[in-house]
Amino acid sequence: MSLLLGLSSFGHSFVIKAATAPELGTLVWGCASVTDRDPDSLAASLAEFDIDLPSEQVAQLEQYCHLLWDWNSKLNLTRHTDYQKFVARDLTDTLALASFLEPNEEVLDVGTGGGVPGVLLAIMRKDTQITLCESVGKKARAVDAIVSELQLPVAVYHARAEQLLEDFRFHTLVARAVGPLRKMLTWFEPHWASIGRLLLIKGPNWVEDRAEARHHGLCREFELRRLHSYLTPGTNIENVVLQLRHSG
Repeated sequence: MSLLLGLSSFGHSFVIKAATAPELGTLVWGCASVTDRDPDSLAASLAEFDIDLPSEQVAQLEQYCHLLWDWNSKLNLTRHTDYQKFVARDLTDTLALASFLEPNEEVLDVGTGGGVPGVLLAIMRKDTQITLCESVGKKARAVDAIVSELQLPVAVYHARAEQLLEDFRFHTLVARAVGPLRKMLTWFEPHWASIGRLLLIKGPNWVEDRAEARHHGLCREFELRRLHSYLTPGTNIENVVLQLRHSG
């Protein structure tokens, strides 16, 4: 069961291996036949992009979608309100991240929003410890309700990541669509003693994003590696997984 915690003191055809963990299965992007499937089902969208996941994960991911889209009718949590967009974008990004997590890692999802990638990681990598944080109270309460319904052992904090890092340490911080690299490095500058590494999903403008951070002198004490590049299915949009470690 989840635990929503408020901190009162803080006011993308090719084939890749999807994950090192065997329960994640494989991810193959191509064009599979879905004529024998309900075109509006998660299974059809997974087959369309040749993503093979265990049935238990598929069931939980489908439940997650139902819960997310129900909450989305009340709050602005996601623009990906059909299975095809969910698989091509949210799930693909999460699989790219998941392949770089180690068993027993303590992971913080920075600004989880509607739960991507954190909730999906908790479903697909049950060998890790996932924590979610979200600074917008309504979104934090919604994602807390979602993880409760999914019965995931995930803590949800209504707080900014910087605030959590004053009291907690994490092996890995993950983030997608949270902000420019310059801003993130500024936010976390005082807290690297509490962070093992930062894993980011970035789009095609990541090189410019890195250049801006370097221009402001923010990359001097960091080792930045591009771990993986991949295309959003059905597009020519290249995404990357970046890893940053503090060298100090």
